[in-house]
Order: sequence, then structure tokens, then C-alpha cells
Amino acid sequence: MSSLIFTLINTSIILFWALLIFIPRSEITQKIINYPYVPLILSFVYVFFLSQVPEIFKADFSSLNGILELFKNSTPESAAAAWIHYLAFDFWMGAWILQNSQKRSIPHLIIILPLVSTFMLGPFGVLLYVIFSKGYLISYVNE
Repeated sequence: MSSLIFTLINTSIILFWALLIFIPRSEITQKIINYPYVPLILSFVYVFFLSQVPEIFKADFSSLNGILELFKNSTPESAAAAWIHYLAFDFWMGAWILQNSQKRSIPHLIIILPLVSTFMLGPFGVLLYVIFSKGYLISYVNE
């Protein structure tokens, strides 16, 4: 069951990213970026997997060695929880990038690479968005 849930979530997130990238102004995409439906669904799935890993609450998150130990002792459920954690926050940032760029009238072509990078590399894509939209950012701050 866990494997099926993970596969469904891991596959379906691609559809939601495709909406952001290919049809950013569609009604469904606008609903998705204006309310965190996708991250909320991912949050429920995250809690499901996390509930199967009670030892996670004993982990030492305050040191690199503690995090390394956590990864060394991972289970399929803890790995799924960790991956879904990434999916939720990366998608949230992708939705924010699209919403922010639309509010600032940044041409969609400029944000495609940052969106794809956020999907694949998380924070690096957010950094690219800030860099690519810098001229727009400066004019936005000055308003």
C-alpha cells in the first residue's frame, strides 16, 4: 500500500508541475497557485508516512552527524516521508514563483528555467528566479 501511495504521489506531481510550466494562466493552474491544494495533499501523505516511523522523533536534527545517522538508518517509509517533504516545499515555491511573476507581469518565458530548476533542484531554482527577475525585482521594490 505504501509503495502504491508513493508511486501515485511521485508521478502525479509531474502533472501539477506541467500545469505551472505549460498552461500557467489556465483556470485550474490559477486555483492551484492561489491556494496550497497540492502542498496540503502532500502534507497529509507526509504525515501518513511519518506516522509509520516513530523513531524519527528521536533523531538528532541539531548536528550533521545526527542527520547522517538518520539517513543511514532510513526505512522505505522514512525515505518516502523525506522525499514528499521535498516535493511539497519545492512545489509550494514553484507556485509562489508563478504567482509572483504573474503579479509583477514578468514574461512566462523568463521563469520556465527557474520553474524546471525548482522542480529538479529546489532552492537553486528559487535562486535562479531571483536572478532572472532581478530587473523586475528592482522596479517592484522601488514602487
